Amino acid sequence: MEYLHTMVRVKNIEAALAFYCDGLGMKEISRTENEKGRFTLVFLAAPGDEATAHSKKAPLIELTYNWDEETYSGGRNFGHLAYRVENIYDLCQRLMDQGVTINRPPRDGHMAFVRSPDGISIELLQRGENLPVQEPWASMENVGSW
Repeated sequence: MEYLHTMVRVKNIEAALAFYCDGLGMKEISRTENEKGRFTLVFLAAPGDEATAHSKKAPLIELTYNWDEETYSGGRNFGHLAYRVENIYDLCQRLMDQGVTINRPPRDGHMAFVRSPDGISIELLQRGENLPVQEPWASMENVGSW
């Protein structure tokens, strides 16, 4: 058995790509527009995984955008996506600068949670040792659910 990808449905492809690519730093690997099925599929790889993603050796995220309006609920019951990051403070700051709420701030220099525009919970974990505790993160409270 081989893990291939995780699919999440998105309501607004531009907002989703801004979050995953501009915010988290993921790279678009491929895109398929299916006019007959009225959907778009966009496959994304984490930074550093792009080369192996083309050979299907890296885990991917498949963003599925259905052209006809649908209501999606229960993003939390999906669980979460998790990514190891180079600098959790820098990434959380970049996301905050884009207007993303940091639901569980990286108070410990190790772990944070945010949500995508479609309510998907994203866990961010610091690569290697925890970063030294620092403000404003150490004093930030949890917001909403994560």
